[in-house]
Amino acid sequence: MTEPIASTAAVPRLFSVIRALTEVHPDGGRVTQIARSVGLTQATAHRLLQSLVAEGIVEQDARSKLYRLGIEFFAMAAHAGNPGDLRTLCRPALLRLCASLGDSIFLLARSNFDAICLDRSEGPFPIRSFSGDIGGRVALGVGQGAMAILAFLPEAEREEVIRFNLSRLREYGIHDEVYLRTEIDRVRQAGFAARNAGLLDGMAGVAVPILDREGRAVAALAVGTIADRLNADRLPTVIELLKREAVAIGPKINPFDPTLRRPSQILANASA
Repeated sequence: MTEPIASTAAVPRLFSVIRALTEVHPDGGRVTQIARSVGLTQATAHRLLQSLVAEGIVEQDARSKLYRLGIEFFAMAAHAGNPGDLRTLCRPALLRLCASLGDSIFLLARSNFDAICLDRSEGPFPIRSFSGDIGGRVALGVGQGAMAILAFLPEAEREEVIRFNLSRLREYGIHDEVYLRTEIDRVRQAGFAARNAGLLDGMAGVAVPILDREGRAVAALAVGTIADRLNADRLPTVIELLKREAVAIGPKINPFDPTLRRPSQILANASA
């Protein structure tokens, strides 16, 4: 059995090894490689790795002899950071925005080729939206929230979504791939989506992406209201408030939050 490391001086070294396995050797590394990465002797690196293996934080592949982060590390990470899920994290922002703007606010999260309405805070004006009520689903690219998410996906994922969704978007009157790509470029440059006007008569909206720590769009905050309330004078204020909330939320997102992988299942469990 590996003897535990009691010295507090060893703690920074332990974390340097964990960071090396996270950032330098995510697919695994040999003792010599890890020792070189963190500036330790091979003997010290081996001793630290064995201590981490004993705790389940690191595992060693029996065949390749490579060390990598173990399942216990990811299980701990899943419970760290934000104690609530994305919906819980964003709920105060929805309430603040609804109170400040007097309009309906929506939280949408990506689900494969769609966006799902995770939550909404109802304003005083009767509106219609593409996603409808909580749990409603719409193809990425339709409506401001779904467009904001699509525009800020990594390029390879964005291209895959465009190929899959183009035929689906024709149901909403979006027949031209050039138009869709032009809109995506416009949203990426502006940092918000505020078009698609006319698809729902008398309605208007604006949305900003919620980016995780890697800059990937995982969700969007959107305002839905009657067209007269999103005129040129008011729109910049609405965008500024949305962006402020989205920027504050992004760094707090737990990357292991199951809501990011299975939003519809999370909603089903919450209503059960």
